[in-house]
Amino acid sequence: MFPHLSLNSLAQDIRYAARAVRKDLGLFLFAIAIVGLGVGACTAIFSVLNPLMLRSLPFEEPERLAWIAKSREGGMSAITSRTSNLRDFRELNQTFESMTGYFAFFEHQTYNLVGNDSPERLVGVAVAQNFLDVLGVQPAVGRNFNVEEGQFGGPRAVIFSHAFWSRHYAGDSSIVGTTIGLNNEAYEVIGVLPASFDFASIFAPHTRVDFLEIMPISDETDRWGNTLSMIGRLAPGATVAQAQADLERIVAGLQEEQPDRWGLEAAVSGLQEQIAGPFRSALLLLAMAAFAVMLIVCVNLSNLLLAKASRRSREMALRSALGASRTRLIRQMLFESLLLSLGGTLVGIVIAFSVTRFVSGLSGLRVPLLQTVSIDAQALLFSAGLAAFVGVLVGIVPALQLSSGSNAEALRSGGRSMSASRKSTRFREVLVMTEVALACVLLVLGGLLLRSFQNVMDVDLGFQPEEVVAWNLSAGRSFENLEEQVGYFRQITESVEAIPGVLSAGLIDAIPMGKNRTWAFGAPGQTYNDEKGFFIAYPHLVDSGYFETLDIPLLAGRSIAPEDDESRGAVVVLNETAARIVYHGEDSLGRQLLIGETEAEIIGIVRDIRHRSLEISPEPQVYIPISQMDAYSNLDLVVRSSVEASILAGSVSAAIHALDPKVPTREYTTLSGIIDRSASPRKLTVQLLVAFAAAALLLAALGIYGVLSYSVAERIPEIGIRMALGETAAGILRRVVGQTMTLAAIGLGIGALGSILTSRWITSLLFNVEPADPWTFSLMALLLLSVAGLAGFIPALRASRTDVASVLRSD
Repeated sequence: MFPHLSLNSLAQDIRYAARAVRKDLGLFLFAIAIVGLGVGACTAIFSVLNPLMLRSLPFEEPERLAWIAKSREGGMSAITSRTSNLRDFRELNQTFESMTGYFAFFEHQTYNLVGNDSPERLVGVAVAQNFLDVLGVQPAVGRNFNVEEGQFGGPRAVIFSHAFWSRHYAGDSSIVGTTIGLNNEAYEVIGVLPASFDFASIFAPHTRVDFLEIMPISDETDRWGNTLSMIGRLAPGATVAQAQADLERIVAGLQEEQPDRWGLEAAVSGLQEQIAGPFRSALLLLAMAAFAVMLIVCVNLSNLLLAKASRRSREMALRSALGASRTRLIRQMLFESLLLSLGGTLVGIVIAFSVTRFVSGLSGLRVPLLQTVSIDAQALLFSAGLAAFVGVLVGIVPALQLSSGSNAEALRSGGRSMSASRKSTRFREVLVMTEVALACVLLVLGGLLLRSFQNVMDVDLGFQPEEVVAWNLSAGRSFENLEEQVGYFRQITESVEAIPGVLSAGLIDAIPMGKNRTWAFGAPGQTYNDEKGFFIAYPHLVDSGYFETLDIPLLAGRSIAPEDDESRGAVVVLNETAARIVYHGEDSLGRQLLIGETEAEIIGIVRDIRHRSLEISPEPQVYIPISQMDAYSNLDLVVRSSVEASILAGSVSAAIHALDPKVPTREYTTLSGIIDRSASPRKLTVQLLVAFAAAALLLAALGIYGVLSYSVAERIPEIGIRMALGETAAGILRRVVGQTMTLAAIGLGIGALGSILTSRWITSLLFNVEPADPWTFSLMALLLLSVAGLAGFIPALRASRTDVASVLRSD
């Protein structure tokens, strides 16, 4: 492109570009900020999207991995399977190379690690013996589980997560082969997982997992019910559809052979789809928003450089007349554009690094693989390349427009004639309308999601989470009988209730918005769900203080009392929804509920609460006294107190350790924090989209301001003559502001149409808000017009203050 280019000539061109930048430093810095915003935003969002949507899972041939659920919807017990299903599917299938699984309810179990330091609560996941083999994961240190360890009652062994190994043992490989004590049982440490495989980040992003242990696939574990999440590796060439048909064939055959067998279903999907599916719409929306901001950046950059080009036409013509070649002029303008692009890219890298570092450091978000987020080089190159292309293309326009005829015309022109052509002005106005339209779409989408988020946070929980703090309690040992077990936990609650500032304390096996499971319940003589003799509800094992602590109102009957123990008849309390279902709308108080073969008296009805999610309406819930059923290995202690949580934690820890020093108490959480974490994915989506919408609004305003400022500056002679002929300052102000509002109104109309079409695409992300919500559209339109009017008012005011005498003297 540049023949005979010498180093001396190159150095001169670079120095000239640097002088040109210094001469117009304000515009240069402004353009760099705009480019940096676009590059940073686009790079950051695609970096967040990459691990979940674009990059393959960190497994061997991940495209062949499939998720095998019992059903596609419902709580954990509805989508998990029995271990007998895995055993039979392994033996009879024709489309899977191998199959495995893990214990899905691992959060209900905790392990106390007791050593020289204070006791520590660990979280472990029980997996089938071939779990790592199916995924294609090899331990970084040590070995995998062996067949003997996979048998029921076999040797106890654990494989540490890389994070726990690094944190607790400082990466010391000599720990492999030693024995540790978990819940008073000896476990051999046989290996350490690689840093690339974090179980929690992929399969349970809102939790922490410290180690893997064995879950035997046996008759004993099959009696636990639907507890297994299954994963399969497809045979070479097999598809998900073929695997689904294969398992349906197996299910039908087994059902025919064993008519009384329950839980025999299978729904197959790709593992990547299963993990990323719930977040696909939100991430694609954010990607579209980032790309829209990038387009607005390019439009704004084009407007700035085109306006600058109109001012430099005479300069280019003069330098051409003095002997500068067209190639030399193009080269020098190219270097100016490259300096701008380089500066914008550097700013964009800083923005992208800050955003990705912030996102990857977020804890408690229920978004898989979030901790692996880092700047994506391809996204950075694309964003920077797009900005550079636009900058170069538009930046060298003055040099490209040179011709022998236009040189003479440009040199002869001056004063009034130096104004940009009407065609150029029209083109810049079209660009402004484009960015207003894009900003309108982002504002409406952001407004709809913001209203949805507010609606989610305003739902009636059915309980009061404020001032409630929770601890997970695990004795880490077995008890002789239920009476001893109940007495142990009752001592803890009574000791905690004696702490000054504590208003009440209670126990439950699964606090709201946390763990969940479902059981089958029924009533004598009743049928449900296509003539089945049971309905599905969420069971909660609670003590007498739970309802008071969470402030769940009792609507009828009585609450659970300390006297409701093994020596008395079985009792339960229902929520409103369960009470309506159990006897089909008839009064259920005082009647019987079937829990398996046990008949329990319904003694009370409490208000519905949202247990599984803020966005899921209350479902049937059954509250069972912990003193009448020992189906728990640990409980959550909930404490309502007027004392600050951080201060209360020390007192509660001391009270518990006085009774049992082996119970870990360092970790606690507030119920308000749990509620916030439940809404965290929606909150993050809203925050990012609103940030993009705000950036788009700002860029649109700057675009309007820039175009009108240049337009006013170019038309000062015309404005001066108009005022000399009698036009008032107020008239000038109205005309320029009117021009602004016309541009904004046209852009708004185009954007409103685009918003209507786009908002229907995000219906799944909305909560109690219609895609065409008139309030949101009206408020966003008002906001956009107000900002546009303000952006146009400043240059309009400057135009109205034109000094007529000075303009006429200059002419």
